[in-house]
Amino acid sequence: METENGGKVKEPETKPGARVEGNPKEVPNLDFILDLPLEVSVELGRARMLISELLQLGQGSVIELNKLAGDPVEVFVNQKLIARGEVVVVNEKFGVKMIEILSPAERVKQLGT
Repeated sequence: METENGGKVKEPETKPGARVEGNPKEVPNLDFILDLPLEVSVELGRARMLISELLQLGQGSVIELNKLAGDPVEVFVNQKLIARGEVVVVNEKFGVKMIEILSPAERVKQLGT
């Protein structure tokens, strides 16, 4: 930045993520929440059944879900939908490969529900 007479003005130093007063694009420092635990769950599908059907379930029973094999699964964080993904196997454990992540605006909208 230069002054009217051509001299240089030193810009104030700011750390990444620091709030800058009066800056419309200010980014709040979120370091204090980065270690908060969240519950992540993945939903394969849903089913409705009668109590009588539930009582008849036993070992080996199969509950048919409303989604087809290969359909994207839904990823929830603290019971709020944030993404969709594909089921994968990693080192003999299930995982989810993200294929669609809700936009920040859609995620904020989820907070209100």
